[in-house]
Amino acid sequence: MHQLRQALAAQRWDDHRYYHHSRINQSLHLLSAISFLVSYVLLFQNPVAASLIGWLIAMVSRQVGHFFFEPKGYDEVNQATHEYKETIKVGYNLHRKAVLLAIWALSPLLLVLDPDLMGLLTPHTDIEGFVYNVGLLWLFIGIGGLLFRTVHLFILKDVQTGLVWLIKILTDPFHDIKLYHKAPLYLLRGELFDPMYARHPN
Repeated sequence: MHQLRQALAAQRWDDHRYYHHSRINQSLHLLSAISFLVSYVLLFQNPVAASLIGWLIAMVSRQVGHFFFEPKGYDEVNQATHEYKETIKVGYNLHRKAVLLAIWALSPLLLVLDPDLMGLLTPHTDIEGFVYNVGLLWLFIGIGGLLFRTVHLFILKDVQTGLVWLIKILTDPFHDIKLYHKAPLYLLRGELFDPMYARHPN
């Protein structure tokens, strides 16, 4: 357990110091984290609503921060190029995220072409039914994306790395709130980027 906690802390620290310099990105992660927690609560009561909130608010705000606000130049604090950071990224780097987001965005077309999705869903008869089925489809894509990368890491790295990454992703909303709850305040003070002092938060 101690080794697992150390590996989790290391993944979290690398994620923060390499990929969260922008205070705008941090603020969007705060919004994303709160939205994901709402999704977690809804998951056992209304999984479709949880899926819609998780993808449309939590995931979109999170990835907008990464794609549009996070610096892509040379990282002076960590002495690393953007290309290097993309190469060593444990989870979904920007390329893999782009693929996942493309699958997510285009997936509703499957329900237009095949409303019952090869017998897996009850065909929609109105817009409400279509949105419901989209929510279910997105739920499957979300779970599939997590499991795919976890198993992929089992093969590329080892079982511990994959499990630690899965735990990190599922607990990120709690950790992000702890880490970035002051980011909007820093933004209001005019601080666009975290000074990123070389200090482990744990």
